[in-house]
Amino acid sequence: MSTTFPITHIRNFSIVAHIDHGKSTLADRLIEKTGTMEKRDLKDQMLDSMDIERERGITIKAQTVRLIYKARNNETYELNLMDTPGHVDFAYEVSRSLAACEGSILVVDASQGVEAQTLANVYLALDNSHEIIPVLNKVDLPAADPQRVRDQIEDVIGLDAQDAVLISAKTGLGVEEVLEAIVHRLPAPTGDRLAPLKALLVDSWYDAYLGVVILVRIKDGVLKTGQKVKMLATHGSYLVEQVGVFSPKMVVTKSLEAGEIGFFTASIKHVSDCQIGDTIGDERNDRLEALPGFKPSIPVVFCGLFPMDSEEYGRLRESLERLHLNDASFSYEAETSAALGFGFRCGFLGLLHLEIIQERLEREFKLDLIATAPSVIYKIHTSRGDPFELHNPADMPDAGEITHIEEPWIKATVLVPDEYLGALLTLCAERRGEQIDLTYVGSRAMVIYRLPLNEVVFDFYDRLKSLSRGYASFDYQPDSYREGDLVKLSIMVNGEPVDALSMIAHKNRAEGRGRVVCERLKTLIPRQLFKIAIQAAIGGRVVARETVAALRKDVTAKCYGGDISRKKKLLDKQKEGKKKMRQFGKVEIPQKAFLEALKMGDS
Repeated sequence: MSTTFPITHIRNFSIVAHIDHGKSTLADRLIEKTGTMEKRDLKDQMLDSMDIERERGITIKAQTVRLIYKARNNETYELNLMDTPGHVDFAYEVSRSLAACEGSILVVDASQGVEAQTLANVYLALDNSHEIIPVLNKVDLPAADPQRVRDQIEDVIGLDAQDAVLISAKTGLGVEEVLEAIVHRLPAPTGDRLAPLKALLVDSWYDAYLGVVILVRIKDGVLKTGQKVKMLATHGSYLVEQVGVFSPKMVVTKSLEAGEIGFFTASIKHVSDCQIGDTIGDERNDRLEALPGFKPSIPVVFCGLFPMDSEEYGRLRESLERLHLNDASFSYEAETSAALGFGFRCGFLGLLHLEIIQERLEREFKLDLIATAPSVIYKIHTSRGDPFELHNPADMPDAGEITHIEEPWIKATVLVPDEYLGALLTLCAERRGEQIDLTYVGSRAMVIYRLPLNEVVFDFYDRLKSLSRGYASFDYQPDSYREGDLVKLSIMVNGEPVDALSMIAHKNRAEGRGRVVCERLKTLIPRQLFKIAIQAAIGGRVVARETVAALRKDVTAKCYGGDISRKKKLLDKQKEGKKKMRQFGKVEIPQKAFLEALKMGDS
């Protein structure tokens, strides 16, 4: 494939939209319309390569593809498309893709209109100084109302949408107009092909045959096979072995020139050697200056992952290592639990990210896992001096040493139909939310709230979807840390604390949460020959208790009539034995009990 297009005939663009508004379907139609792939190779969601993406109908990894398009003016153009995820947990993927492009196609569902993630992603695009083409999808649906959605885009986002392109990505209607708009309305990239090499490292992943594959956007100069390059942040030097583009399969080319997006390989063994947002230049260039990179992804939700069978620990470690090669956005470190044995404390970008990683470990590596209660990062201030970050509630120091605890808060935007507004406001108030703004977008309310993140990570999203019959859309961004009246809730079984079930909760809600866990464990722990006490405690104060009754053997069965004192003697002897058993007996908590107790939500 030739890469000799003049820089004025190159367009780099992203498709941004809310979940399920048709980004991946539009990408499929653009690939089909430009003849990038043979008809027999076409399938739905071409750029979603993982099974899990196809099943859930969501994009998790941003994908890139080069299209060659002959416009109506008979000029041929090179279009580099980046299909981005729509879910809030993968916003870091969106920001990386946008930094490599000059323009965006904003896809909005012509029946549903502007949603929370539409706003979040279009603001990310505007932050990157993108030219934006509004595209209204699904105009063939009976409920479509293009004029209403045009007005919404103008009122809510402030973009001129009167010349928005009307399409149906499913049927292919209007797709050619989208291609013409890309060519005529989006700017060409800037860059000097005669200057020394300067490239932005957009993404990297591990390939079993090629080593690390690096996705780059060339800002200046040329990248070619056999060239020696260096990375500015990690100081690594490498010999380029292969250069190419995605079409959407890997296609090897001779070089990549300024303005283009493509990949290269250089026998790099570890993804950790390639820092996302790094600047790549020629090894001999001593005056190489860093390009503006992008913020690293910061985990916000933590949970412990433990194998069901303790002998699988080695396999879990290998699996996490291999998964980390292709998704460097989650972190993990070894930890031990008295109840669950050896496992790992993992950090994720959100609850969906946690769910996806857990599902991939179970599917791709055939592991049976237990996940502990999700928690967020707290800042603990003690009388001993410097504050420290707490990832695991089990590591919380003594209450006497703590002066105060800070918890992370988020700024959430929720769009909800008017009839469900009351239920939403009640839910946010229950979760200690502070209302910032309430406006209307057509018949829907747009509510902006500040909320503590630990109230959101349990089941906020599920509750929101159920109270709004699935019509609410939710997006959030980290806001700040604030001091909170927080306590550690410990769960004890037979007097022994179970660290895997401990959690940090607000003082006013800890008692209710403790009661729910105790009630649930009572039904899950099998009965023994002695009574089992299940307690929830805050510090030294027990706030909830349930008792699993003992199994009893009828020791008086062999006494037929006779003196009552003989029966009493046998019962007292049995009581003594049970007391001794309770003192020395160990209660094995079945794995199922952990799984069920941690699904507590707020029931």
